Amino acid sequence: MTPSASSSGPGTPGLDLPAVTVAPGGTASTSLTVRNDSDIVEAYDLEVVGDCAAWTTVEPARVSLYPGTSETVTIRVHPPRSPQVRAGDVPLGVRVLPAEHPESVTVPETTVHVEAFRELRAELVPRRRRGWLRGRYRMAVRNEGNSPVRVSFTPEQAGEELRFAFTPAELKLEPGESAETRLRVRTGKPVWFGRPVVWPFTVRTTETGVTDESPEQADPVVRPPLEAEFVQIPVFPKWLLALLAALLALVLAWFTLVRPAVRSTAKDAADEVVRPRPTPAGASDGQSPGTGSGKGVGAQPGGQGTNPPAGSGSGGTGGEPGSSAGGGQQSSATIDLQSSAGQTETGTYTVPKGKIFGVTDIVVANFQGDEGVMTITFGDRKITTIALETFRNQDYHWVTPIKIPEAATVTVQVTCAKPGTPATGRQAQRCHEVLNVSGVLSDTTR
Repeated sequence: MTPSASSSGPGTPGLDLPAVTVAPGGTASTSLTVRNDSDIVEAYDLEVVGDCAAWTTVEPARVSLYPGTSETVTIRVHPPRSPQVRAGDVPLGVRVLPAEHPESVTVPETTVHVEAFRELRAELVPRRRRGWLRGRYRMAVRNEGNSPVRVSFTPEQAGEELRFAFTPAELKLEPGESAETRLRVRTGKPVWFGRPVVWPFTVRTTETGVTDESPEQADPVVRPPLEAEFVQIPVFPKWLLALLAALLALVLAWFTLVRPAVRSTAKDAADEVVRPRPTPAGASDGQSPGTGSGKGVGAQPGGQGTNPPAGSGSGGTGGEPGSSAGGGQQSSATIDLQSSAGQTETGTYTVPKGKIFGVTDIVVANFQGDEGVMTITFGDRKITTIALETFRNQDYHWVTPIKIPEAATVTVQVTCAKPGTPATGRQAQRCHEVLNVSGVLSDTTR
């Protein structure tokens, strides 16, 4: 458009500018004619002022005119396609400044109508979500257009297995403004076992202008759909099924294979324990010189041992010998020992001259529950040292007899720390221990 300017006084050009319509990202131009009606040569500087000065140019920006002459300049308007330049009317002014008569400056004005455009950027994150029954997504939108819009969301799925909920369901955005809405996706029923189930769906955004001025812009604009997936994972993973199957197989194997074998082995072992020991050839009383329970070893005690025990303990008591294989006889001896608290007492049994005592069983009785230490020695060989508080009755057995030569002793040494409490319920005044030694008493070989 080319308006014409007419003179209105000396040195002052008469100017007039029509309105201009331009689309963002495009270019529109108009022209302005400057005429010098003065009687001198005049130069004019032209400068765009107003909100559209950043994206408007004048060519040329300076003109020199003889009196009575004129020149036409071009004004180009090129607003960027950006939300920073809003749709609507923007004032445009061109300041014309005479060099010789600056007081005669004039600013012709017009209006630039910037057309509206819509551009919406939307993003759905994450695109893939895993869960048992529900998944949460984030819908981010930004208004890249130059006019306010109202944005709504429409989910779409091939079936009806999913339910959708947006919070908020609608957004109002100014040019350049960003906002978010939360999307919740939920399935109707869980998947208990098996493979994960993939549910694809899409979300469409629809924008409607809030202050549209032209009829063609009033219609809603539907954007291309955004794709996403909800992966419904099973409640019980696949490896759990394999583990349950393995456990079931182990249980069945235990009851069908292992348990019968264990019970059979345990029964055989129990039978072996309770099986009576073989009677040696020539034994008259049926007693065995081997291992036993410690309760029936040889004959009943019939006399005192050769040497009495030291201290306050009573002497060892030899049993009445019975016959045994190889010329030996079953025999037993008992050492009854008492000691005061804090003292050490010793009791002995001496093997008779011309005899060898092959010990197979001993039984130790701590019937009061005394506390202290007991040491048992066969000749010069220490058999054991035990704490009294760890037992009430204890027995030891040997398949191969421990042989004690003639004149050697079975020695019991007790250090009494604290007398115990017998079945009467009253604490004893002294420690009291009993040792019974059983075995085969045979003649020495000369």
